Amino acid sequence: MGNRVSNTCRWITALLLLAAWGPLMARPAQPAEARSVDGVVAELFDKVTSRLQPRFQFAGLEWPPREVFLVALKDARRLELWARNDEAWFFIRDYRIKGMSGKAGPKLKRGDRQVPEGLYDIEWLNPNSAFHLSLKINYPNESDLEQARVEDRSDIGGDIFIHGKDVSRGCLAMGDNAVEELFVLAGLLGKENVKVLISPFDYRSTPLDDATAAQPPWIVERNRRIAANLKTFQPRRRDP
Repeated sequence: MGNRVSNTCRWITALLLLAAWGPLMARPAQPAEARSVDGVVAELFDKVTSRLQPRFQFAGLEWPPREVFLVALKDARRLELWARNDEAWFFIRDYRIKGMSGKAGPKLKRGDRQVPEGLYDIEWLNPNSAFHLSLKINYPNESDLEQARVEDRSDIGGDIFIHGKDVSRGCLAMGDNAVEELFVLAGLLGKENVKVLISPFDYRSTPLDDATAAQPPWIVERNRRIAANLKTFQPRRRDP
């Protein structure tokens, strides 16, 4: 008799718990609250400032700057950060590109895993990226679209990002610390004050003619424009 009463009590308790918790268990899992660009910038500002402000002081620039320019060199797997507050650009630091696919040469179609080459803007910032944080470049730009029309290429891909982590297919994976610095800079200055130049080679040290041998004429011309842009970003002596 005692066992039956005990079992009955256990069943009643289980039913009461099910009645209480059942509706909660049936609810779908709530997604994590989406972060905003401003929220991420505020969250990371002190951390990024502690890392970058000394570099700006060394270069003789105020923090934060007015504009930044990112120079990505595919052959060296390096991204350089340049900044200015007036007319002169100053080198701040460089980052190792931790993940990048493809080889020298522009992106031509979706799925070719090539990193684009040329001068690009930042279209938008993604504070909720699966790769920690990311900055989307405006590939294909007008130059990419025009060349695709000339060659009758219809699906030339897109969704090219500078992002965190260390793996990538057609994007530039910079690692989390580096992308935090780049994201905060773009968020502080506004995406319109960030430009990105992606080059197959460092034409400041690699002869253009050697690097473009046997390339189609339009690629040679694009590389000439890239090389001309690179000339702007030369190391400078600091004033004593």
